[in-house]
Amino acid sequence: MSQEAGRTAVYLKAEKNSEVHQKDVFLSQVAEVLCQDKDIENRCRAVKLMTIHDASENRYVCSIVDVVEKIQKTCGDLLVVNLGVPDFIIDYRPNAKEPGILSWFKTAAVCLIVFFGAAFAIMTFNNDGSVAQIFKNVYFLVTGTQSDGITVLEIGYSLGLVVGVLVFFNHFGKKKITTDPTPIEVQMRLYEDEVDTTVIQNAARKETEVDVS
Repeated sequence: MSQEAGRTAVYLKAEKNSEVHQKDVFLSQVAEVLCQDKDIENRCRAVKLMTIHDASENRYVCSIVDVVEKIQKTCGDLLVVNLGVPDFIIDYRPNAKEPGILSWFKTAAVCLIVFFGAAFAIMTFNNDGSVAQIFKNVYFLVTGTQSDGITVLEIGYSLGLVVGVLVFFNHFGKKKITTDPTPIEVQMRLYEDEVDTTVIQNAARKETEVDVS
């Protein structure tokens, strides 16, 4: 690792959001630490950033500047290079429990809402677009006979909806069609990133960042 003005360089890469379960939060829990001197690296990893006194779940926004100051006070005059985010969130969750009956009930409720909501959306689209009437007209133009409502067009359309949904969402049970993230995963990551950004910005405006120095 490089050195500047005789100081040993320590590289940090903090995650934007780190979940912790203990009241004492150490640097190794929220950031990757790298240094040529392994003794210094271990000392930096063991630096205590904060002690959480609340018993309930909460988010704490910390500045990397305060972390650098804490490292230099604890481990000496080091050249600390930040390769990650300038501000990060410590997400304190004291009780990491296995999903209970209530969690399973919520999951089942969401699945039912999504299922019937999607079905309703498809039916309203078909009704607005007069899909059934279009199929009848196409069937009559091609065959010269009236459709009874259940033809190869309706069957193919129904199967196509199923295949299209599976291909689009790239997910069937526990199996994925490709290694690409599913649209739901992408949207969830975007949502999480926007939530973290909003929490950090709100903390900066209210000047409620945690002082770890």
